[in-house]
Amino acid sequence: MANSNHSEVTEFILQGFSEHPQLWIPLFGCFLSLYMVALTGNVLIITAITFNSSLHSPMYFFLFNLATMDIICTSSILPKVLEGLLSQENTISYGGCMAQLYFLTWSALLELLLFTVMAYDRYVAICHPLHYSTMMSKTLCNVLAAGVWLICAFNSSINTGLMTRLSFCGPNVITHFFCEIPPLLLLSCTSTYINSVMTVLADAFYGFINYLLILVSYGFIISSILKIQVLEGKKTAFSTCSSHLTVLSMYHTPVFYAYISPVCSYNPERCKLAGVLYSMLSPILNCLIYTLRSKEVKMALGNLFPSFRN
Repeated sequence: MANSNHSEVTEFILQGFSEHPQLWIPLFGCFLSLYMVALTGNVLIITAITFNSSLHSPMYFFLFNLATMDIICTSSILPKVLEGLLSQENTISYGGCMAQLYFLTWSALLELLLFTVMAYDRYVAICHPLHYSTMMSKTLCNVLAAGVWLICAFNSSINTGLMTRLSFCGPNVITHFFCEIPPLLLLSCTSTYINSVMTVLADAFYGFINYLLILVSYGFIISSILKIQVLEGKKTAFSTCSSHLTVLSMYHTPVFYAYISPVCSYNPERCKLAGVLYSMLSPILNCLIYTLRSKEVKMALGNLFPSFRN
């Protein structure tokens, strides 16, 4: 990335929370705690699923992928945020910013597609229980997971590649606590038309079409549950997908707010709040909700770590 071809800016300044210096120490303690909980919780989920054969089912296979991506998401953001809260100048190199943008975009979009795949898994489990093992075969699960990872990696490569073609002549202050597409586009001194078009196309696919598929899946699920005559059967069916719906609603809202909106309407303070929700709180809630509401995961953790049994 030669600066003569791409940019006169060699580093960016992350504004972070510099406008609230009195909150630096409390925020550092809070974010450090969030990072440790997210890291520990998702590592435990990965460990439990890996070493317990009873969790080698499609649902937990996709949960394994979700936990892995949550680790990548938080690790690409929080270490730099913590460093910025401790230092006087919170700078990030041009290359570091592009790398952070790549991994952040990759993880955020991958989670959206994983939620869609998990919604399909729940649809098959509830609407076609007798054919579940054949419709959600190991081969299909591997193909779906690989496809999700590759599609999102390709899309992130395109968006990051287009960003490196822009020129940044100054100012170089990013009004966020990490490198994100909207504030970076506002700093460019060259045309961002192609970037905006690709962002709209990505929004259409990952946002509206993707979300529509989830709504259709759960439309069929709810319809099938309502046809169940036995009350206990309805409760069991609802419990199998309630965790997914909870995580889904908490993740989609801030991501939609942060990404599916015009660049001209970018608001730093509100987008920082959305960033905290989907990059810090969501990875924690994912592991806590799926763990606390799953007897199988709790039993697996209890077998691996006897101190968890209580």
